[in-house]
Amino acid sequence: MKKINFMAVVLSIALTSCTVIAPVTASRAEIGNLRGVSETTVFFGIELNKDYGIKDAANNGKIKSAIATVDEKVTNYIIFQKKELIVTAK
Repeated sequence: MKKINFMAVVLSIALTSCTVIAPVTASRAEIGNLRGVSETTVFFGIELNKDYGIKDAANNGKIKSAIATVDEKVTNYIIFQKKELIVTAK
């Protein structure tokens, strides 16, 4: 019984995460319904997606006009992070 409890604790700690969404920048461009996201995973400070950035997020959202807002969503796990850069435009 103690092994099951120990394994449950280890599993729950490994799956624990904390997510924070913070604004990066905003412009005078009008906010619309276009949205693009660029994602990467970070292991020990090294980003695994070399294309991660505002340009990649705009391309993924098919945004051709001025970008209105940029937000970054960071989810921390025990040994790695997941980052998302979210851009919006009209």
